[in-house]
Amino acid sequence: MSTNTERYESAVARYLAAWNAADERELGSAVAAAWAEDGSYTDPLADVRGHEQIAALITATRKQFPGFAFRPAGAVDGHHDTARFGWELAGEGDGPAPVAGFDVITLDDEGRIRSVYGFLDRVPSGAA
Repeated sequence: MSTNTERYESAVARYLAAWNAADERELGSAVAAAWAEDGSYTDPLADVRGHEQIAALITATRKQFPGFAFRPAGAVDGHHDTARFGWELAGEGDGPAPVAGFDVITLDDEGRIRSVYGFLDRVPSGAA
């Protein structure tokens, strides 16, 4: 059970804002707001570190799924400097999201992400 839910929810909101950034300038600002300077992102398909590599990964993912947005799936839970949450990459319709998973993040003292460990529960064939 979370002991400081607002801290975790704020970090996840900044994280999702980065993944949903509308353009390159917004993306750079959002990544800097969400991740520590040397922050990392690791999932079964990627392992990157630093703002530039994280932004490049987000850009590549967004190009693969134009018109889709990341949204939370369920509540954020955390303790100490670690939180977990589910997410979906969904289009505008009401159909099921083609991509879904959950992430575990660790935070620094300012609440910025030090590391993300992503787990993909649902990925369309050919997307990897």
